[in-house]
Amino acid sequence: MLRFRPLVWLPWLAAMLPLGSAHAASASYRYDTVHSQIVFSISHDGYSRPFGRLHIAKGWLRFDPDDWSTAATELDIDLAGVDMGDADWNEAVCKPALLDCTRHRYAHFVSSQVERKDDHHGVLHGQLTLHGISQPLSIPFTFNRAARTIYGLHTVAGFSATAMLDREAFGITANAGSIGQQVSVWLELEAIRDEHATTTSKEQP
Repeated sequence: MLRFRPLVWLPWLAAMLPLGSAHAASASYRYDTVHSQIVFSISHDGYSRPFGRLHIAKGWLRFDPDDWSTAATELDIDLAGVDMGDADWNEAVCKPALLDCTRHRYAHFVSSQVERKDDHHGVLHGQLTLHGISQPLSIPFTFNRAARTIYGLHTVAGFSATAMLDREAFGITANAGSIGQQVSVWLELEAIRDEHATTTSKEQP
């Protein structure tokens, strides 16, 4: 007959507790598609660098402010909703020669690693699929804060980030004489804590 010996089990339980606590501290978030915005700028004939705006269609985030080792994210960006400030311009940018929004409506980013620099700065490494082509992308970012909203409705994590894309690396090569090759990108992101948030489907929205 086996006897239960509490003292034998105590060291094992004590060793497991920190692992359980660390896992529980990593929270799940879904991107707030209203308050999250992506702005980009590209040269127009060398005269100026006009701005356009894009929105996140959906996405999730896993993040613990105290331990970034488990951080991860995945999101889809709706290219068909591009806003250049003019309806005709929007249509031109969406044509097959450029973004080809009909065949490649969504850009997809999935992270592979988060490199922490200090308590508020890091680099998000991952892969961006745009125009049907996937390329590695590293995004320097600032973790702004994570807290309850002023009315206590949600817990929100906020980030600011920048990136630089080479459009030709994604097969967008049209109008090389009038449209710049390098695209500057700014991201202002808010994510709402949601324990039901899950990884995005491999199928596009």
